[in-house]
Amino acid sequence: MLCEIAGVSRSGYYRWLAAEPVCAAHDERDRQDFDLILKAYRYRGYDKGARGIHMRLLRETPPVLMNIKKIRRLMNKFNLHCPIRQANPYRRMMKALRTNRVADNIVDRQFRVYGPRSILLTNITYIPCGDGNFVYLSVVTDAFTRQALAYAYSDSLEVDFVLITLRRLVEKQ
Repeated sequence: MLCEIAGVSRSGYYRWLAAEPVCAAHDERDRQDFDLILKAYRYRGYDKGARGIHMRLLRETPPVLMNIKKIRRLMNKFNLHCPIRQANPYRRMMKALRTNRVADNIVDRQFRVYGPRSILLTNITYIPCGDGNFVYLSVVTDAFTRQALAYAYSDSLEVDFVLITLRRLVEKQ
């Protein structure tokens, strides 16, 4: 009478009743495997996806052989998700500005051919101070004479001090 009320056949009910210990054992095995997955997931303090977990389990002593599909199934079953790495905003900005293009090599390191004040080189270098900070030095050099034509230094790497170097170059020359 209860089977009729629930809309289940008697054979289906008895099949479910016989399979209950098997399902409980399967759930217990899943829980033990998930504990291994969770240990590999948290290894070294950062989260990993199914492939990273699979590789970590293979490096355990002794190695744990587990299918990636099983790892994904257990991650879904126990709501374990790997955060998706966000795109690098600086790379996206660089792509938008197209500043990563390489110019043609017109000079081909033949500085003596062009004469003085024809080819100017710039460089920014840092000089360590005793207190752990740095001083940044911007220099404009003549490629022919190898003489420093203008320079400026700053406590920070802002564009302003490079522009100051170029202004000093224009004033001197």
